[in-house]
Amino acid sequence: MPPIESMTTERVSNPPAIETLAELRASGWTSRSVKAELRENLVEMLERDEPLFPGVIGYEDTVLPEIVLALLSGHDMLFLGEKGQAKSRIMRMLVRFLDEWTPYLDLPDCPVHEDPESPITAAGRAAITAPPESVPIAWWHRDDRYAERLAPGTKFADVIGEIDPAKVMAGARLGEEQAMHFGLVPRMHRGIFAMNELPDLDELVQTGLFNILEERDVQIRGYPVRFEMDLMLVFSANPSTYNRSGKVIPQLKDRIGSTIRTHYPAERADGIRITRQEAGIPLDGAYPVLVPPFMDEIVEQISIQARTSPYIDHESGVSARFATGNWRAMVASARRRGIRHGEQPAVPRICDLAHLRGTAMGKMELDLMGAHQLTESQVLDVIIAEAIAAVFNEYVDTHGLEEISEIFGTGVRIEVGDLLPSSDYASRLERVPPMWEKAFEVNAATDDAVRASCIEFVLAGLHATDRISRTERNGRLTYET
Repeated sequence: MPPIESMTTERVSNPPAIETLAELRASGWTSRSVKAELRENLVEMLERDEPLFPGVIGYEDTVLPEIVLALLSGHDMLFLGEKGQAKSRIMRMLVRFLDEWTPYLDLPDCPVHEDPESPITAAGRAAITAPPESVPIAWWHRDDRYAERLAPGTKFADVIGEIDPAKVMAGARLGEEQAMHFGLVPRMHRGIFAMNELPDLDELVQTGLFNILEERDVQIRGYPVRFEMDLMLVFSANPSTYNRSGKVIPQLKDRIGSTIRTHYPAERADGIRITRQEAGIPLDGAYPVLVPPFMDEIVEQISIQARTSPYIDHESGVSARFATGNWRAMVASARRRGIRHGEQPAVPRICDLAHLRGTAMGKMELDLMGAHQLTESQVLDVIIAEAIAAVFNEYVDTHGLEEISEIFGTGVRIEVGDLLPSSDYASRLERVPPMWEKAFEVNAATDDAVRASCIEFVLAGLHATDRISRTERNGRLTYET
């Protein structure tokens, strides 16, 4: 999953010092629709060759061009992909293409941010009939012009609106806008509204949304309410549920302008960059951590193996949060060892991956048919072994491995663990001299912590490729024949 920076954008300036409609008109400001605003600002950024989605990795040639085309076309969008592919975060970044500040009529009883030149409510239309010097103007920052909702449990009143009994009791007539409570969509007039997990949305709400997409009107309790709402609607969905018959009404599908298909990283190197960026853990400081390249690759390969494993439900997917949580746990385990033994920098080892059970559980869904009654923990062990084997075969020459296996065949047993000092590895491997040579092939560093990590990598690789056996107990790994 390509990661995204924070939803909010930096407020680089204060709002303009314009407080009345007369001042606004004198400034030369002109009204334009949300989609025109998005399109024109995007064009300017393209002309300046600015990064459109800073922090996104792996989507440069696939997803991002499709988003650009959708914005230039003025389309509402659906982001279709498995979990953890940054659908929601990309939607939040669309505010980058809005003006930093937008003026609106500052009216106390108006439920929407009215366009000063094209109000849609009775209160707004009445306001602009007054002398422009007396009509107050306020400013709306682009970060606040985005709202989203998660579909499960969402009601019609939440998104569209409902009759407000208090307003009716106060004298408002049924069927008039003064009697209505406005939901999120009308309140985001002149902004962007996002609905996450669209297939889980109630059909009645889906109907209200496609009316807004097509006709810009709705019916609340049988009373037709029509507003010329100006907004962009964006949605997210998982392909397995979106394409299931009956989950999304055809009329709504038909009215969504562009479908943007997201995906997991195509290259392992991209996944590693994403994981490190999203993890957000500093590796320097009082107790620094040095992560060897092969440990980065194993953590990412675990996610890759999980996404192709017959034991995992592929329709659900394996989130990038899976790799991020695993990487954090690995670093934390190494840092704990560094604190305890004074190792600086601390270097992650294979034994640190034993703590992945706490971070990986719940982030992958088992295929009930393919798992063959294996537990989630057992499936994770299989996936980790497959990942280690894949990376091991890339790093280590098979020449000499049989000699090491034969030495273990004489009854040699080596125990390692996440709290074993790195300096102890030399004495524990005195009976297996070729291990040092293989560790040197992986990384030529002579630092004890780096060498210990390389040794464990070779040991784990021998086990993952069925050359030696391993038992695990309370964080300790014992390698033998």
